[in-house]
Amino acid sequence: MTIYDELKQRGLLAQFTNEEKVKEVINNGKAVFYIGFDPTADSLHVGHFMALCLMKRLQMAGNRPIALVGGGTGMIGDPSGRTDMRGMMTNDIIDHNCECFKKQMSRFIEFGEGKAQMVNNADWLRDLNFMNFMREVGVHFNVNNMLRARAYENRMAREGGLTFFEMSYMLLQAYDFYMLYEKYGCNMQFGGDDQWSNMLAGTDLIRKKTGNDDAYAMTITLLTNSEGKKMGKTAKGAVWLDPNKTAPYDFYQYWRNIPDADVSKCMRMLTFLPLEQIEEMEKWDDSRINEMKEVLAFDLTKLVHGEEEAKKAEAGAKALFAGGGDDITTVPATPLKDEDFKDGKIDILQVLVSAGLAQSRSEARRNVQQGGVTVADEKVTDIAAAYDKDFFSGDGVMVRRGKKAFKRVTY
Repeated sequence: MTIYDELKQRGLLAQFTNEEKVKEVINNGKAVFYIGFDPTADSLHVGHFMALCLMKRLQMAGNRPIALVGGGTGMIGDPSGRTDMRGMMTNDIIDHNCECFKKQMSRFIEFGEGKAQMVNNADWLRDLNFMNFMREVGVHFNVNNMLRARAYENRMAREGGLTFFEMSYMLLQAYDFYMLYEKYGCNMQFGGDDQWSNMLAGTDLIRKKTGNDDAYAMTITLLTNSEGKKMGKTAKGAVWLDPNKTAPYDFYQYWRNIPDADVSKCMRMLTFLPLEQIEEMEKWDDSRINEMKEVLAFDLTKLVHGEEEAKKAEAGAKALFAGGGDDITTVPATPLKDEDFKDGKIDILQVLVSAGLAQSRSEARRNVQQGGVTVADEKVTDIAAAYDKDFFSGDGVMVRRGKKAFKRVTY
């Protein structure tokens, strides 16, 4: 099976500028391709996960990845899918985030001579001369066409509209592709399906500036769950790849608890399990859906955090949910602090808030009143229930909210 056929069967491919040429280039290992990452935080998150997996798949097939970090474009921020303007970051913060990205990407792709490269568009964007840029690049963009782009739809319809500051993002992303084409021989751009307009602008700019048609763009299907939210987002925020921001156990649990309707899709798009194995699991009856989720969660946790952490996370989950024993120490501890206690006591509402199981005391109160809270396997119905420090000593106690949210709380 060719790499193109595999990507197709995994449901990853969405749009192309020239499908037959894209197919030929990647199947023959001739793609020098880039995917962009705006450094808006000091960690990549699950929203970047598919892009990293795609880079890994293509590199394994002999193609050469360029991970483009947006040290320049990050100063503006892509307006695609947003209803408000991103906060502006300092150069120091952006540069720090870029360094963090490279460390995490190294788990997926191999950097080095003739292998993957990390490039920062700050190298050519931060010192741009505005007048020269407008004469060399801006002249090739038609504003009427730009305003029809999907990337600007949400912002145009909102109060306050779209700033020129944000509108320039398309020009800068197109210029990125042109610079990578000129400097590194980059002949292909990959991105999410919501990036199509920006990517077309890049191939069009290369054609207009060079007269060549040998640069291509392809988008991958965006991974969304059955509720319409982007994968990697929860009610509590993003699911990070940095273990200090999202513990491997919580990362495992995120995938273990995805909607049933998304399991097969995630298996195909994100794991490196053979398609034959996935197709066999897809034949399982509905009673085995949790078994399939466990395979998915273990495989993705292993990919991001290593086999040892994946085994720990699996053991912790089984101890809690599958009758795998009473050893709660396999669940990461959430320690309480002295300031959480008043006169040596902490009430159940503060326990939930401090453990990250509720956003506020009012939310915690509703959880208790609705009968969804247990502490050490005992249901708590009294919002005034309180505990001393010794109660959480040693291995701590399990605190649950609902069926799937729980923490091992210690002091």
